[in-house]
Amino acid sequence: MAERNIGALSPEQQEKLHHFKIKTRIANEKYLRSHPEVEMLLSDFLRNVFLKRPTDIREFAADHFSDPGLSEKIQAQIEYPQ
Repeated sequence: MAERNIGALSPEQQEKLHHFKIKTRIANEKYLRSHPEVEMLLSDFLRNVFLKRPTDIREFAADHFSDPGLSEKIQAQIEYPQ
């Protein structure tokens, strides 16, 4: 596989890539703003990681995100922020 080289793109391709990146960032920001539960999910997960410092992060993540009470916990945080 050839090395990636931004200079390999023509100026037109570079411009299209730049606009694509901007549009993608805007779309992602709109999505996150309309779905506050995403921030809550990530914040809750990271807080627990830092508090518990699990040795097996993959297993910890699997257990965390498969918790049957997670949905209710996140919904409560959205409704009654601390």
